[in-house]
Amino acid sequence: MDKVIEGIAYVLGNDIDTDQIIPAEHLVYSLSDPEERKHYGKFALSGVPDDQAGLPDGKIPFTENGQSESKYSIIIGGKNFGCGSSREHAPACMEIAGVRAVVAESYARIFYRNSVDGGFFIPFECVTRMVEEIKTGDDLVIDLNASTLTNRSANKTYELKSLGEVIEIIEAGDIFEYARKTGMIPSTSRGGS
Repeated sequence: MDKVIEGIAYVLGNDIDTDQIIPAEHLVYSLSDPEERKHYGKFALSGVPDDQAGLPDGKIPFTENGQSESKYSIIIGGKNFGCGSSREHAPACMEIAGVRAVVAESYARIFYRNSVDGGFFIPFECVTRMVEEIKTGDDLVIDLNASTLTNRSANKTYELKSLGEVIEIIEAGDIFEYARKTGMIPSTSRGGS
């Protein structure tokens, strides 16, 4: 696992809910079909209101021109990120769109667990409110070992809360791989016997 995550910021506000992350009308696609799966990336964050996305003056599209992958790989959010329903499609669509990390003040608990347990991306909590300090398009670096986020565009570093024991699940890939690795469930056989 990479100990450093680099990427371009996409800044959101408070209370970004799962219907904003992936609107219900786009839940008709199969996550297991490689072609249909791309639609989740294409429509990721498409329900976020204009005043909540990108810039205070208006919405910056998360994905452009029908693309399924975004140039923004680090989301900066406010309080209560991922509130709403418990659908796993919300963190899944963000991963499909290329999100590697979300840094928010706080999360809805089920969204946080879905993000970690599914191995979709790393959900960091910040010590300082960053949504007014970081701008969409800023060049960011997250150092997992130091638990810091550096905004290279502004030459400023912020402390992140420790991931604690969650890092072990993230490093394993998802909750099932972690359970296999630690012997909680049997490993799957890869060969014929």
